[in-house]
Amino acid sequence: MSYPVVSIATVTVSARVTDDLETYRRELTGYCYRMLGSGFDADDAVQETMLRAWQAQERFEGRSSVRVWLYRIATNVCLDMLRGRRRRALPMELGPAVDAVPAVLDLLPAGSWVSPIADERVLPVGADPAELFEARESVRLAFVAALQALPARQRAALILCDVLRWPAVEAAALLETSVAAVNSALQRARGVLPAARAAQPDLGKAERDLVARFVDAFQRYDIDTLVTLLHDDAIHAMPPYALWLRGADSIGRFLLGPGAECRGSRLVPTSANGAPAFGQYRPDPDGGHRPWSLQVLEVVDGRVAEIHAFLDTAELYPAFGLPDHLPPHR
Repeated sequence: MSYPVVSIATVTVSARVTDDLETYRRELTGYCYRMLGSGFDADDAVQETMLRAWQAQERFEGRSSVRVWLYRIATNVCLDMLRGRRRRALPMELGPAVDAVPAVLDLLPAGSWVSPIADERVLPVGADPAELFEARESVRLAFVAALQALPARQRAALILCDVLRWPAVEAAALLETSVAAVNSALQRARGVLPAARAAQPDLGKAERDLVARFVDAFQRYDIDTLVTLLHDDAIHAMPPYALWLRGADSIGRFLLGPGAECRGSRLVPTSANGAPAFGQYRPDPDGGHRPWSLQVLEVVDGRVAEIHAFLDTAELYPAFGLPDHLPPHR
């Protein structure tokens, strides 16, 4: 999006705002994603933030930094978008697990599930390992889903203070409330989130080897081996279907039963929500492989704890830079 300079009098401010808008695009996308639980909604929110900032730049008087000013606009955009909407969640929060797969699968209501986002769009560039670790944890699917359960202004306060490390006084100024109100909101919000934000280490060699074995087993469709790589109480969810499975044995039965059409799939690596992820391509009757799902894995204590297979590939694959078709193996 371009931002033409409208007059000689505003050229200095215009250039500064335009530069800063792009400088902060990645962190604003991360902020809006945590607020909204959807990568696509986050994109819309950032674009609206850019537009409002451009339109209001002549009124920007420099009493706060451009960064704080942009966050204030982004917060108001997110609060506007959240007004009257149903909250997003993971399928596990929207209904019970199933063991026997029904003949007709129910669909989740549109916009009701937390959708993934590519790491490259939200994680900081050039961050030290500790900062990068915290950034990854703050976009985990479980943490983002837990955020959605908070009232919108509590959510904003917690993201600003606990994720972005803003002082309470600055968060209060941005939210146009008192420091006492921010501290009260934080206390209530923190009481909801600890279990959802259990720390998980970055993938070390053992975890990378586990993921490689998972990919190998899945592509060979060796389900007996794949099941041994899962926690006994592992979860497999498949938005937009309401269906989700709990238990390694249940997942194995599904993959050998209704899910057997995944046999012969190829996995293309990417990363999402601070976790390993893959574009899954199923065999195409006309040759090669066609998109089927975006798989996001959660690895805990040396095994795969969760498989989130997002099936809305028409929107997700372009957002992740994944090809829309794989040619036949040569």
